[in-house]
Amino acid sequence: MQLIDGKFIAKTIQNEIRTEVNTFVAQGSRPPHLVAILVGNDGASETYVSHKMKACKYVGFRSTNLTFPDTISEEALLAEVEACNQNSEIDGLIVQLPLPPHVDYMKVILAIRPDKDVDGFHPANVGKMVMGLPCLLPATPFGVMELLKRYKVETKGKNCVVIGRSLIVGTPMSILMSRRAVDGTAILCHRHTPEAERKLLTRNADIIIVAVGIPGFIKAEDVKEGAVVIDVGTTRVEDDTTLSGFRLKGDVDFEEVAPKCSMITPVPGGVGPMTVTMLLVNTLNAYKTRNVSLAVKTEALREN
Repeated sequence: MQLIDGKFIAKTIQNEIRTEVNTFVAQGSRPPHLVAILVGNDGASETYVSHKMKACKYVGFRSTNLTFPDTISEEALLAEVEACNQNSEIDGLIVQLPLPPHVDYMKVILAIRPDKDVDGFHPANVGKMVMGLPCLLPATPFGVMELLKRYKVETKGKNCVVIGRSLIVGTPMSILMSRRAVDGTAILCHRHTPEAERKLLTRNADIIIVAVGIPGFIKAEDVKEGAVVIDVGTTRVEDDTTLSGFRLKGDVDFEEVAPKCSMITPVPGGVGPMTVTMLLVNTLNAYKTRNVSLAVKTEALREN
């Protein structure tokens, strides 16, 4: 069994980004700029945004955290999003979810310019992903794909079962696993998939990607010998033996399942670090696309 070390791969990619950003800055360009909008004081959200800001600093990005009270109106929040859309110095924009109940999160997602949507949630990016066109991919599925690539996991013709159909992970994951560049046979299961059928599918799967948010959901009996298992789940469970009073547990019963796998991601240290890192990759790509466009426009003006 080989452990898929997402923490190591994430740091490797961040170092690659850092080198590229240093080159741009040395040539006189501004660094990429990521803005995160945080509404309210949810502890988990604050932690996630903090990790993102810390990662930006490491790779040399400029980062801005715009924090608003959970009483902000939907109209006012949309106005803040539009201000970021119009700011040419901002390359990437994320709005940390969840949002307060009185704010329609889908309206907010739709309001973000697709070329600044580094979370990859906007329908324009999702549509391009479905068609196999260049776009900003959802960060977590993007991270999983990068792990499979860097660990040289064979995907062509392999049976891949994705468990969980969220718009953030499961659904885009199943789409990416079936694209021509991957050529996997992707099957998507969800809570209405009969348990017996789901178990039959996973027991014949070469690759299992699970994102349901239920600790220990996948057991050894659900996995065939030699399978590759990617655990996207991260749930806080109470643990009096830790200083924080909790520990993170994945959707896979790691102790049971790991001995049967050829490769498996741990929790923590597997997919989690990749999500933040691929957000940085998306921001860098958005920055480069914007700068190339500006360069082309400038050249055209000179010719005229």
